Amino acid sequence: MLYLLRHGLDDENYIGGWSNVSLTEEGKESVYKSALWLKENTSVNQIISSDIKRAKETSLIVSSVLQVPIKYEQELREQSKGILNGMLKSQAQKLYPELFENITINTKYPQGSSIRELYYQMSTYLKKLKAIDEALLVTHRGNINMIYYLLYGIPVDMDKERFQVEHASVHELDLKLKKIRRVK
Repeated sequence: MLYLLRHGLDDENYIGGWSNVSLTEEGKESVYKSALWLKENTSVNQIISSDIKRAKETSLIVSSVLQVPIKYEQELREQSKGILNGMLKSQAQKLYPELFENITINTKYPQGSSIRELYYQMSTYLKKLKAIDEALLVTHRGNINMIYYLLYGIPVDMDKERFQVEHASVHELDLKLKKIRRVK
């Protein structure tokens, strides 16, 4: 069994993507609670984490509770927002209003990527996961959403809330049965 954990809450005044924004105190606390849940309810023996700062901070908290090693992988990075990575949202909306109106799964950020590209990235990554068991993947909402779309054959759309991938939420992934569900 594999588990997926979305990173904890970071400062949402900034564009996420590949930013270096840290977790908030609330984010650290919610990750700690999820780590305790994982300790009591799973047999996770390794953490595979995105190498983006907020995911790294999340994986370090979980590792301290579970006492398991962490491996960082770029394939678990979320969609790159290009030159908007880490930019204040208010500034980004003034400079690039078109990226906040009528955005589609094919919309590419300047020097960044699109949702469709993230979908293909996770499609390839899922094949790699077949050889891994009892691991926790610490990643981002978009990546977890893409796994839901892929496993259930749902066409990709812009509904970020569809699968309830909230900060520090835990999702159970069974690749043999091709099922994923939120468990915490």
